[in-house]
Amino acid sequence: MTDTTSRVPVVGRLGRTEFIVLVASLVAVNAFAIDIMLPGLQQIGASLGEADPNRRQLVIPAYLLGFGLLQLVFGPLSDRFGRRGPLLVGLGIYCVAALFAFSTSNFNALVALRFIQGSGAAASAVIATALVRDVFAGNQMAKIMSLVFTVLMLSPILAPSLGQGLMTVMDWRGLFGFMAGWGAIVIAWVWWRLPETLQPEHKRPLSLKAVIEGFGIVFANRISLAYIIGMAALFGALMGFLNSSQQIYRDVFGVEAMFPLFFAGGAACSALGGMVNAQLVNRYGMRLLSWLALGVFGAAALTILVAALLHALPLWLFFGLSAVQFLVFSMILSNFGALAMEPLGEVAGTAASTQGFLQMVPGAAIGILIGQVFDGTVIPLAVGYVAMVALTAACVRLMAGKGRVAG
Repeated sequence: MTDTTSRVPVVGRLGRTEFIVLVASLVAVNAFAIDIMLPGLQQIGASLGEADPNRRQLVIPAYLLGFGLLQLVFGPLSDRFGRRGPLLVGLGIYCVAALFAFSTSNFNALVALRFIQGSGAAASAVIATALVRDVFAGNQMAKIMSLVFTVLMLSPILAPSLGQGLMTVMDWRGLFGFMAGWGAIVIAWVWWRLPETLQPEHKRPLSLKAVIEGFGIVFANRISLAYIIGMAALFGALMGFLNSSQQIYRDVFGVEAMFPLFFAGGAACSALGGMVNAQLVNRYGMRLLSWLALGVFGAAALTILVAALLHALPLWLFFGLSAVQFLVFSMILSNFGALAMEPLGEVAGTAASTQGFLQMVPGAAIGILIGQVFDGTVIPLAVGYVAMVALTAACVRLMAGKGRVAG
């Protein structure tokens, strides 16, 4: 396919730019629901009588569990009924759960509501990817995914500060009020402006046999599966950093007070990487950029590992190499996501749900493993980085081949 392929035009009053912004807003629904909660965890526990700080953290994984599992449901639904209907249902569940969370007085109920909220948000994640695949193909699809990914990586910069700001005028309930309001705005936007992008001939019957066949198509495509596995491995490396980063900056480098600034700096580099990829992908192609970015990520990981083993890893070097990794990480995931989706246009919803599930669940498990072996040094994280890069490179090379690097 050519770089400018757009098999399904964006119809109605929704132009290309508005389409991109709307898809990015769907992604932000989920991103804000995670990152905006970070400043409020302690206040939530104190307000609802939960004294155990470890149990207070359940507000986050409960959401992620619902988000990961229900992607497997919304994918086949969107392939059967189109994108608009399941998307509106999922966003509605998200908003209703946020409203109930706003008024709850029981911590266990809040955890359950977060699971339900994440379940609804799964629709926005799956269908955002399917929408892009419906409308664009080839390098153009990777360019759009890069722009969307840029918005996603801006959320760790904006959301915690927004959450802290909301809590200066309200208590933690204001966080859920914001989420419900934002979700309602996106629902209205989708209802009035988004056309149906799934063509009638691509609709699949919703039966157990058809669903199994749809997932079979995804798992039988070696190229797509290779990139999905690669995304899961690299997402696991990222989760390993997120799980142990605060301890690293506190225990290894002694700069705990500046941790939010370092975290925001890494997120800014990821956003920059998305913008760079969007500018370069049409010229150099998804595969070439993916391999180059993966090589840079691996080289930075090896440098961190060697320097840590030699006890010669100052803060400036660790942060500089981490910034480079964050920059190329967004390039890798944008291109891998597009490469995984490109052969699966006839089951885009199921493919997106499989991609999201395999990235979220195994990736989170890898991240937990990396985080749990933290030993007061950067070595476990660096070993995890190197291992996941090696797994990704081997998997993509053996299952997908280098392919034509220009495309």
